[in-house]
Amino acid sequence: MRPRSILFLCGMNAIRSPMAEAIARQVLPPSIFLASAGVRAGQRDPFVDSVLEEKGLSLGERLPQRLEDMEDDYFDIIVTLSPQAHHAALELTRSMAVEVEYWPMADPSTATGTRERILEAYRDVRDRLEARIVARFTGTSGEQPGN
Repeated sequence: MRPRSILFLCGMNAIRSPMAEAIARQVLPPSIFLASAGVRAGQRDPFVDSVLEEKGLSLGERLPQRLEDMEDDYFDIIVTLSPQAHHAALELTRSMAVEVEYWPMADPSTATGTRERILEAYRDVRDRLEARIVARFTGTSGEQPGN
């Protein structure tokens, strides 16, 4: 059964979780409430905007938000994308009937080298998130016929 609400949670809500939220908004029905947050305060990452734009996606004016600043705190599922976020989600949901799934994703901000090499690290995370979201929440592989 498809969840009615999903929270994507990472360290600073600057890279992985906002990417996941934007991708989920594109592939999932609008009836599913989607949000993302971080365990601590973060700053918007311009590489995220670049790799999302390549897929026709945008964060718009959205800024990173912390878990503790969110108005809504009940979700059917919380998808954690970093060890710190997973620990925080387990603490938050100790007395709640909320499913928590850990999808470990590399932090692309640690990539070094040329701009293109750094963008490749961000693209890799974007593409892994897209494949995982499609497989988990739509029941398909995301593969197009003939590919």
